[in-house]
Amino acid sequence: MKNIRNFCIIAHIDHGKSTLADRLIEFTNTVDERKMTDQTLDNMDIERERGITIKSVAVRMEYTAEDGEKYILNLIDTPGHVDFAYEVSRSMAACEGALLLVDAAQGVEAQTLANAYNAIDQNLEIIPVINKVDLPAADLEGARRQIEEVIGLDAEEALLVSAKTGQGTKETLEAVVKRIPPPQGEPKGPLRGLIFDAVYNTYRGVIVYMRVVDGSIAAGDKISFMATGNKHEVAEVGALQPHLVPLDELKAGEAGYLICNIKTLNETKIGDTVTHADRPAETPLPGYTEAKPVVFSGLYPAVSTDYEELREALEKLQLNDASFHFHADSSDALGLGFRLGFLGLLHMEIVQERLEREFGLTLVTTMPNVAYDITLTSGEKISIEKASQMPPPGEIQTIEEPYIEADILCPTQYLSAIIELCKRKRGIHVRVDYIDGNRCMAVYRMPLAEIVLDFYDRLKSMTRGYGSLDYKLIGNQPGDLVKLDILLNGDSVDALSTIVHRDHAVRLGRALAQKLRKLIPRQQYEVAIQAAIHNKVIVRESISALRKNVTAKCYGGDISRKRKLLEKQREGKKRMKQIGTVEVPQEAFMALLRVSEDDNA
Repeated sequence: MKNIRNFCIIAHIDHGKSTLADRLIEFTNTVDERKMTDQTLDNMDIERERGITIKSVAVRMEYTAEDGEKYILNLIDTPGHVDFAYEVSRSMAACEGALLLVDAAQGVEAQTLANAYNAIDQNLEIIPVINKVDLPAADLEGARRQIEEVIGLDAEEALLVSAKTGQGTKETLEAVVKRIPPPQGEPKGPLRGLIFDAVYNTYRGVIVYMRVVDGSIAAGDKISFMATGNKHEVAEVGALQPHLVPLDELKAGEAGYLICNIKTLNETKIGDTVTHADRPAETPLPGYTEAKPVVFSGLYPAVSTDYEELREALEKLQLNDASFHFHADSSDALGLGFRLGFLGLLHMEIVQERLEREFGLTLVTTMPNVAYDITLTSGEKISIEKASQMPPPGEIQTIEEPYIEADILCPTQYLSAIIELCKRKRGIHVRVDYIDGNRCMAVYRMPLAEIVLDFYDRLKSMTRGYGSLDYKLIGNQPGDLVKLDILLNGDSVDALSTIVHRDHAVRLGRALAQKLRKLIPRQQYEVAIQAAIHNKVIVRESISALRKNVTAKCYGGDISRKRKLLEKQREGKKRMKQIGTVEVPQEAFMALLRVSEDDNA
């Protein structure tokens, strides 16, 4: 065990985690040179296209140190975006140390700070690494000063690395060996292994990724999952390099995979403890705190017959991403579907895209929203996840919405634009900390609902990409909130309803109505699009009818003949309007996710 090191790479988005992982894999000859690609550990197409890491990936490397000792290094490459912070904390639980990357040109960013505090909470040994030292804009002294002043880590021994050129790779591996402690555990004790991830394979069933804490596990062992009580026989164990490499056994301190012909998806739970069936451990490992979803949205199959396929796809995907939740739901406009809870808007986009790509589904998404706590006049307290669950206004005493504390790091010259943006989003100013002459951190409290849709995009465009955001939930606060209904010819479309602050209702209602007017195809009759609060219409837009020229055959003659034809047409359109229903195209639901209430500000 003394020659094993388990560590992860943590940093803000785009600070070079996956590229540094590539250099470490190359240096240790873990992957054949012909099979090496950029971002080797980003094995999903969607990760390569977007240039971001979505899933933490473990890889086992073998390294001979300067003193001639051979070491097994288990590395976990982690995501950087705030929506995937749950992936990062899970990865940290399987490690004893972390490489904290800081961009030499950008300095300490919001997620750098959040990840560093998370690692400190989990008692990890943190090695600061200053990356991108080969850039002309690299400011090594500034980066060192920020690591010491903002994070509070000693930057004297910070490693200077260029993940792009490979500079400092050997020094990084030596630092891992010397500064990160070996894993603690009982090699001779009863088996205890922590499941940190799992994937579903069509041919082999569920493949479990685990970190062995105590004891050892080999093919042929009878094992038991402590949370579910299910028992299985181990068919194969092995290491992740990053492809699956079978081994005779996995010992205490090692990370690897486990295959035991698990057919059904509900038998495996991430955070569960694996132990021997005949010699079980007394207590399970602590596992993980369950991720609490903050953004909710409806997901419906475009073809109603795909409902069961969507259920199976969600179950398989949840095995690989335990941070989203789902339950069955139905909508008058869209039929049967599911209500999903996500950790953020990017998380929602990724889950939807993975469902469409990996399982070949076509989906319709409804407006995302947060959960609200409502106290009724009867004294009863309820929690709602969508606007259609909102009780009538006469029965509501107070509505509370979740608030967050946001840390926004940006160059000082953009501070006034950030203050203006936060004010528009109902933000409450807490303080501004000046990191150095050029950068500052603005701390604001604001409703989570205000940052769900377009806050991050606006922050990036206002600061020319230099602004960064991290936030944490701080509880619920009461607000003046109303339900905004969208009516088509007087009928409410429940999938388009949303809960908004009263002051923003007219602006958002107008933006939604104008967007719908462009997206809904013209009918044989006039279509009225209205936004309403408590049955009181606040905005109206109209889509004019497709109209055949019925008077074309009348050349001159008595005007009453033309009037008679127009009157007949008018009556026909009136009848059609009574029995006709307006179909909302899928593109409308998708485009409405991009509507901002500032479109008409």
